[in-house]
Amino acid sequence: MGFFDKIKEKVSGVTDSVSEKLNNVTDSTNKAIDNALHKTVEALKFDKLKNGLSKTRDSFVDKIQVTLGIGKKVNDDLLDEIEEILITSDIGVTTSEILMESIKDRVRKEKKEKGEEVFEILKEEIEKLLITSPSAQNDANYSINEEKKPHVIMVIGVNGVGKTTTIGKLAYNYKQTGKKVIIGAADTFRAAANEQLEIWAERAGVQIVQQSQGADPAAVTFDTLSSAKSKNADVVIIDTAGRLHNKGNLMAELEKMSRVMKKVVPTAPDEVFLVLDATTGQNAIQQAKEFLKVANITGIVLTKLDGTAKGGVVIPIACELQIPVRYIGVGEKIDDLQVFIPKDFVDALFGKVDKNDETIESN
Repeated sequence: MGFFDKIKEKVSGVTDSVSEKLNNVTDSTNKAIDNALHKTVEALKFDKLKNGLSKTRDSFVDKIQVTLGIGKKVNDDLLDEIEEILITSDIGVTTSEILMESIKDRVRKEKKEKGEEVFEILKEEIEKLLITSPSAQNDANYSINEEKKPHVIMVIGVNGVGKTTTIGKLAYNYKQTGKKVIIGAADTFRAAANEQLEIWAERAGVQIVQQSQGADPAAVTFDTLSSAKSKNADVVIIDTAGRLHNKGNLMAELEKMSRVMKKVVPTAPDEVFLVLDATTGQNAIQQAKEFLKVANITGIVLTKLDGTAKGGVVIPIACELQIPVRYIGVGEKIDDLQVFIPKDFVDALFGKVDKNDETIESN
């Protein structure tokens, strides 16, 4: 090898080395930027959740903090006060008794004597009661089983709880992750249902399949799934009527829709989401119990958390119904539907400053 060939080889080696190092630096920088953006987005979501729970925090957690204030000694009277606050804060009698039994047991075993220690125990026990869905990761990413398309979601709930809004927001979030989404307007009973759903479909930028008022909901369902299959859609979201006062008719209607779905997609529906209005407090639990008689519910969507002091109803819903809360509504904007994460909910409810700070606010 000649002199110049050796020089060329050496320079080439140095260039390759520098290029490799630059690529590594670029990759590290990109990862750091992605990580920073992810943390920023998560922090903004947490702030939105915390702000949405402010009324619940003011009416529930603040009372607890005052009762368990600094210097308060733990005794039976103090614990009775806590139980009364829980019962009157839409936690309900059954769930309050379960919580207090666990708290009293821990106070006795761990020999807790200070009120502020009971505050931390209460927070931990509430988090234990909240069920994490087996599909939590898929929910967070709006991902589906790519081998079982379309992924079919049936949405049920009484009129006025935010069902139409929830369908629009779900469709939007799936669309944002690159999914092809089709909405089926199978609530043909209510006059304004189609128009409202059409507006939300347009906002979300997804297709909607509908028929005239009074049409057979099962026929709309069949058309929607057939369209989804022919167009290779990823996600189908089916709206339903909310006539819970006539359970017999509703049960027959939902069963017929399910049978028709299976003719097109044998595994459908993959999910049945019940939408509940947080502002109705304990009434939401009664609605859920009635819907459980007519449908195999796989998850709860709790709306209007930002407009109520009754956000504590999340706790008995999870505890008494043993159905995971999958999503929560914390605002009216199309991107204000959040995946329910029990730890984040408890931290926001109890006034944690941010996701990376363990400090508890007093207000």
